[in-house]
Amino acid sequence: MTAPAHLERSKREVTVAAMQFACGWDVEANIATAERLVRQAAQQGAQIILIQELFETPYFCIEQDSRHLRLATSVAENKAVNHFTKVARELGVVLPISFFEKANNAFFNSIAILDADGSNLGVYRKAHIPNGPGYQEKNYFSPGDTGFMVFDTKFGRIGVAICWDQWFPETARALALKGAELLFFPTAIGSEPPPALPVNSRDHWQRTQQGHAAANLTPVIVSNRIGTERALQDPEGLHITFYGSSFIADPTGAKIAEAGETGEAVLMATFDLARNEELRNNWFVFRDRRPDLYGVLTTFDGRQASRSSAEFSAEPRVGGGGGN
Repeated sequence: MTAPAHLERSKREVTVAAMQFACGWDVEANIATAERLVRQAAQQGAQIILIQELFETPYFCIEQDSRHLRLATSVAENKAVNHFTKVARELGVVLPISFFEKANNAFFNSIAILDADGSNLGVYRKAHIPNGPGYQEKNYFSPGDTGFMVFDTKFGRIGVAICWDQWFPETARALALKGAELLFFPTAIGSEPPPALPVNSRDHWQRTQQGHAAANLTPVIVSNRIGTERALQDPEGLHITFYGSSFIADPTGAKIAEAGETGEAVLMATFDLARNEELRNNWFVFRDRRPDLYGVLTTFDGRQASRSSAEFSAEPRVGGGGGN
């Protein structure tokens, strides 16, 4: 007996790449380095290539200095976006391009998704904005107002979010629910300068995103920067050594490609999107979700919005009497 047609599965293979490199204050040099690595990845067969977060300059959010706002541009005026529009078209590759966006009097940490014909499929604005020693992003960026976005590229439906977004399981789940077949996270993370606790979060950072891949049965591609960068105001007292360690995780969360903590790198992996879909369908984690029970996720403190003010007032309080 001939097997029914729906039992047959055709391959939908896509090759992805992630890179890492050090950044200086010469914007043109950083763009040239990124292009060199993009071309290397494309020559090796990559179709979707991820460049790290805010690669046009050093990570200026290391300090609070409003003069750095002069770096921001509109998407139409941005050097990297304009440059890689031509590169994407020439090489026939998809390029998410991270940039510092100015929109009238607002500023965002944004990423433009360039399809393989050079067309801009849209701009995502980073939703979660961190603020801590060495990572002073609230001084520069408003919280993104685009919502989580997925993009239908020539090679597949991709979800793209930015750095601090990657610490939130809601980000990855929202992108997966919107049909993302691959999750891309450009990032800038490294050592924690004082007065932050002297922790090395490298492994924690990787494991968090490996969990996104495993929980959503969707590959995760991560690009970080390398090198030590110093604040302009206090170069001896405030500096970050970036972790590098860019990686690619498969749909089960296993790392299948990983860069070192130092040195430029281009990582490659090929995924069969049809096989990944079959894997997701076989685990039923999306079928068995209970959105009716997840209302607490839409609150800040875990209290259901539907509760009355009387219930709120009657609930016992926990804690002492002083402090903030």
